[in-house]
Amino acid sequence: MEDFSKQEKTYMQRAIELANPRRRIVSPNPSVGALIVTSQGECFEGVTEPVGGSHAEIVALKKAGNKARGAVLFSTLEPCSHYGHTPPCADVIIDSGIKKVFVGIEDPDKRVQGQGIQKMKKAGLDVSIGLCKEIIEEQLQAYIVHRKTGRPFVILKLAITIDGGIAAPDGTSNWITGPQARQDVHMLRSLSDAILVGAGTIRKDDPQLSVRAVQGIDPLRVVLGKIPPGAKAIPAKEMTGDLEEILQDLGRQGVLQLLVEGGAKVASQFHDRSLVDRYVFYMAPALFGGGNYKKAFEGKGIETISDIWRGEFVSVVKLGQDLRIDLVPKEKAI
Repeated sequence: MEDFSKQEKTYMQRAIELANPRRRIVSPNPSVGALIVTSQGECFEGVTEPVGGSHAEIVALKKAGNKARGAVLFSTLEPCSHYGHTPPCADVIIDSGIKKVFVGIEDPDKRVQGQGIQKMKKAGLDVSIGLCKEIIEEQLQAYIVHRKTGRPFVILKLAITIDGGIAAPDGTSNWITGPQARQDVHMLRSLSDAILVGAGTIRKDDPQLSVRAVQGIDPLRVVLGKIPPGAKAIPAKEMTGDLEEILQDLGRQGVLQLLVEGGAKVASQFHDRSLVDRYVFYMAPALFGGGNYKKAFEGKGIETISDIWRGEFVSVVKLGQDLRIDLVPKEKAI
């Protein structure tokens, strides 16, 4: 693996920072950050514009103008090599006189997949790949999954007690977690293209499924089953049938990230079919006790310890009195 300097890592980290807050604004395109550094140390920044606008590299090149000649470009994702809403970025980079390009990761889109890199190399540009690779893969995980599988990146979110409960025996559940955790849920919603619940959750809780506690864009609301008249989640998309087909349908509609917020039944349906890419548990320092409370997952479960499902913790964050615990299935860990 190529050994990158501290300064090179700093420049790419800046490109990553530029891309971070833009995901929903540019979806279903990937949010990309770019940085051009001249021989005199001047920096010109670019980030992906909404669909139909310029890609990050082109934004930075327009700012740099003639100063791009002989400069170095840092881009979190491989520059495109095909005609879409805009001309190929690789061609514009070559024509600009950029001498060296640092690419975070190769674009998994079948229309690119290394072709942009090869085009720049053939034109004589010095191209390095893999700078800050792990961070960028995490940032673009929804885009990567969507381009590789055609379906959205699926996050299953549950608010639970320490003993795995999501509701009391009478069905009440507001509120298991505190205000900081609930605000973080709204942030997670704002980063997701769509949010999915079962019709049972709509009937029981009548949630709005909107972004209210933070600034952001409301996700597309998806309900498995029939939406009751007058539900707060309306307008929403009703969907029925096989979950994998539903995910493919959402993927074709440009949904890169799907947040599943349904109850135990919906959680079990996604979990049992290995359709979850990331689990997000908001755990409160609370216990239901006994055994008659509503558990996080429905169904029979495993028969023997050798069949237990195991994942990998990727993040544990304290939110007020609660914990946000992120884990992924081991086979899906990037």
